[in-house]
Amino acid sequence: MANAPIIAPEKSSQVTRKPYPNYKVIVLDDDFNTFQHVHDCLVKYIPGMTSDRAWELTNQVHYEGQAIVWVGPQEQAEHYHQQLLRAGLTMAPLEAA
Repeated sequence: MANAPIIAPEKSSQVTRKPYPNYKVIVLDDDFNTFQHVHDCLVKYIPGMTSDRAWELTNQVHYEGQAIVWVGPQEQAEHYHQQLLRAGLTMAPLEAA
């Protein structure tokens, strides 16, 4: 009895691309940062942040306890998170969006 040759299935030429996950930069409320400081840090460190949007987020931090101030790729999220942390803001750990 002869063994039949084993035929491997053809490789799919189709490539499935998965996007990198986005990450959320979240500022938390605290008892020592002023509204002005939070606002100024957001304008200074978050690209494209307008003064009006920074005030909205600052109020959200104060009244709701936290605000997502930026969402995007992990490397940039880590950078902005670190800058805000160094500026003295209270930050939540980065989390996938």
